Amino acid sequence: MRRYVIGRVLQAALVLWAAFSLSFVVLYLLPSDPVEMAANAADGLPADAAAIAEMRARYGLDQPIWVQYWQALSHAVRGDLGHSISTGQTVTGALADALPYTLALAAVALCFAVLGGTALAVAAAYTERGWLRDLLTALPPIGASMPQFWVGLLLLQLFSFRLKLVPAFGGTGFGATVLPAITLALPVGAVIAQVLYASLIATWRQPFVEVAFAKGASRWWVQLRHVLRPATAPALTVAGLWAGTVLAGSVITETVFSRPGIGRLTQESVLHQDIPVVQGIVVFASLVFVTVNLLIDLAYPLLDPRVARRGSRKEHAHV
Repeated sequence: MRRYVIGRVLQAALVLWAAFSLSFVVLYLLPSDPVEMAANAADGLPADAAAIAEMRARYGLDQPIWVQYWQALSHAVRGDLGHSISTGQTVTGALADALPYTLALAAVALCFAVLGGTALAVAAAYTERGWLRDLLTALPPIGASMPQFWVGLLLLQLFSFRLKLVPAFGGTGFGATVLPAITLALPVGAVIAQVLYASLIATWRQPFVEVAFAKGASRWWVQLRHVLRPATAPALTVAGLWAGTVLAGSVITETVFSRPGIGRLTQESVLHQDIPVVQGIVVFASLVFVTVNLLIDLAYPLLDPRVARRGSRKEHAHV
């Protein structure tokens, strides 16, 4: 078990380092000069060479690339992601201002996705009517294939403009969060439903299910008590993988619904080529991704004790 935990922690650290390094290289290779763009946008007039050089020196962009990389990495390890070139605000401050709105949206979206996807998969695996099972299993591919921006515009047209049930744009209350959350949840819930359904069907064929039936358990009790728990692990992994996708999807969703948050911050930073902020967002999204997946990996032995036993056997084998 200890080897299992150490391995997952090291993998998480490697993913974070790779995300930081790749984003640094890609942003460094951009053809335009973000410092010159920020200096020219300050008063609307072209900045002189001295002002641009002073600004470049202030952000350390006049150093060789390997010096910039080492300084940025060493500061990032200490939690310092630098300052925004366009606003001068600290990157951590900009993220802290935008994060509560995106976290609220992502939390509601993940709840919708997990509850909806799980209910759909459980119903499809439980029913013995072929036509109903075919209908339920046909819904997830449809949900996964629909573009998020199209879903968002469709929901706006129906529930905001026609029925006038929820606000169309802006707002941070629950009523204004429902439509963006459904837009984000639909593809995630569809994939969870597909994976969980396949895992449930495979688990139904295991010998211990027949033993449970032989003891007189009902079909519903067998599914809830014996089938659902071991079948949850693959779907939980998918949910963790899609945690980063929810953050990425917030860029489109928050733009469509004109909501504040990480998505809008990303859009504005990319438009201004604000390298420190863009890289900070990439690192933050990677941190969320690896943290969620690390927690899921550590929860695996609780969901399926066979994982812990396999890890224990490997440790004894190495000894």
